[in-house]
Amino acid sequence: MKKHAKVLRILMVLAAAVLFSLLCWLLWAFVPRSSVRYSLLAVTGGIFVLAGLWIWFQQRQIFHFADEICDTLDALISGRQPEVERPYEDSITAKVQGKLLQYYDIMNEGKLQSQRDKQTIQELVSDISHQVKTPIANIQMFTGILRQHQLTEEKRAEFLETMASQINKLDFLMQSLIKMSRLETGTFVLHMEEAPLDKTIAQAISSVWAKADQKNIQLSADCAPSVTVQHDSKWTAEALGNILDNGVKYTPEGGSISVSVRPWQFYTRIDISDTGIGIHEEHYHDVFQRFYRAQETAAEEGVGLGLYLANGIITRQKGYISVKSNYGEGTTFSVYLLS
Repeated sequence: MKKHAKVLRILMVLAAAVLFSLLCWLLWAFVPRSSVRYSLLAVTGGIFVLAGLWIWFQQRQIFHFADEICDTLDALISGRQPEVERPYEDSITAKVQGKLLQYYDIMNEGKLQSQRDKQTIQELVSDISHQVKTPIANIQMFTGILRQHQLTEEKRAEFLETMASQINKLDFLMQSLIKMSRLETGTFVLHMEEAPLDKTIAQAISSVWAKADQKNIQLSADCAPSVTVQHDSKWTAEALGNILDNGVKYTPEGGSISVSVRPWQFYTRIDISDTGIGIHEEHYHDVFQRFYRAQETAAEEGVGLGLYLANGIITRQKGYISVKSNYGEGTTFSVYLLS
């Protein structure tokens, strides 16, 4: 490239010399008056000088432009904020520097997002390790006892029942983690369609009916068959089922849980009310955090993923969940879906 540019400059100089020589010959051959000849020669020479100055000025501008762009790139490569002398000037240099800064901001945001994703994955791995550790340790302990000790059939059955409970807990945990992983990575697909809401609510209630019956908790639902909303029936039933399961878990025996639907202009509101232990107001937002467990509920079965998954599912359908509670009296979770 440099050789081609050098050859081109030499050719341009030779062409200029040939043209100047030809002009001199024409002046001396066809212009008899010397004063006119020298005047025309002076004008032509002036034109050549001005053209040379203009070329020199343009090259200097190009070199200056290249230096400023290189300085900007060097600053961006080293991670420094470049010093732009005239950021709002209507010039090519300012425009190119502005685009470079925009590109740098986009790449920097991508880098920060990558760091946040990496931190989230590290926290997730840590949480999973912590949650899986206890049931696995219990299973290993009971397996060792069954292998190394002579036990009565009654004791053996008791240990096997405890192991089965730990295996079920581990299976529940792994299923919840798989759902959480699909939710956070966006690998699950929502099939949104206008569908009756009563069938979705019935599906959610059926998932907790057995647990509620064991605690003699009364379940009721009030939803007209004519109410339809744009939603994914399967995943919405999963979200509502998680909220209902949370209510059954923390509602004392003989309590009640009700589901009521109120169609609004833009949203359809689903209220899930229980007569459980309630939630302190300062923890309204905490209950939707991953693996959150209140101190007073630590003894209850669960890993703290149900409400987190419910909130993620509803949010991805452009809805939201709110909570209102009187501690010691009960809680109402309100799910809002687009009408």
